[in-house]
Amino acid sequence: MKGIRAKVTRALPAGARLECVDNTGAKVLQIIAVKGYRGVKNRYPSAGVGDMVVITVKKGRPEIKKQILKAVIVRQRKEYRRPSGLRVKFEDNAAVIVDDKGMPKGSEIRGPVAREAVERFSAIASAATIIV
Repeated sequence: MKGIRAKVTRALPAGARLECVDNTGAKVLQIIAVKGYRGVKNRYPSAGVGDMVVITVKKGRPEIKKQILKAVIVRQRKEYRRPSGLRVKFEDNAAVIVDDKGMPKGSEIRGPVAREAVERFSAIASAATIIV
């Protein structure tokens, strides 16, 4: 089952606010755009677990606030189904700030991280404490 990619429900549209769960100093992030999104006219771009998004920092340390960065979504509230039949959902929407190559900017990630995010961005696994 490892080679089959889960069809993650895209539950976070542009404008959604996420919790930042790394130690970069950001607290609240807002999605501006979704990298690689190919959509339909007048439809908001939306993202799910494991997607890279362009974000802006809404709350956090003054030196990182109002910056436009990239992040990977590691948790979402909306339930999604894995190829094994297991359904997964988390208690919050969370993301990790990364660079253009997908390397996390922080050195640690608080809370669980979805396996779908780790499969697409393996560098996140080294900073994660729990992979679900």
